[in-house]
Amino acid sequence: MMRAAGWGRVVNIASAHGLTASPYKSAYVAAKHGVVGLTKTVALETAEEPITCNAICPGYVLTPLVEAQIPDTMAKYNMSREEVIKKVMLDRQPSREFATVEQLGGSTVFFCSEEAAQTPGTTLSVDGGWTAL
Repeated sequence: MMRAAGWGRVVNIASAHGLTASPYKSAYVAAKHGVVGLTKTVALETAEEPITCNAICPGYVLTPLVEAQIPDTMAKYNMSREEVIKKVMLDRQPSREFATVEQLGGSTVFFCSEEAAQTPGTTLSVDGGWTAL
């Protein structure tokens, strides 16, 4: 449909784990590396057309799923909510802050813009510095 329309944008949501690994998360890391690889392949297949394919690689985002993990993690480590967030969940995220859905949305808007026409196959880390480690 994008080829027929003569223009298109594909924005995949991968993860910081699409660019780096963590122990005990082999299936998740493999899946997210796969999303990044798919992104690059599609970008190359459409490189001569006005179609781009990119991936956003967030670190921790405070979603309902992540929010639901906090009480169990508090109990496991006998920590307060704040300690769990800073010392466990955001340990590998140097900013010690969650990325926001608004930040991911802004990144998506950029990738869909004309200004991103020469960014095919790239990833954008929205991870508070995680992949800079």
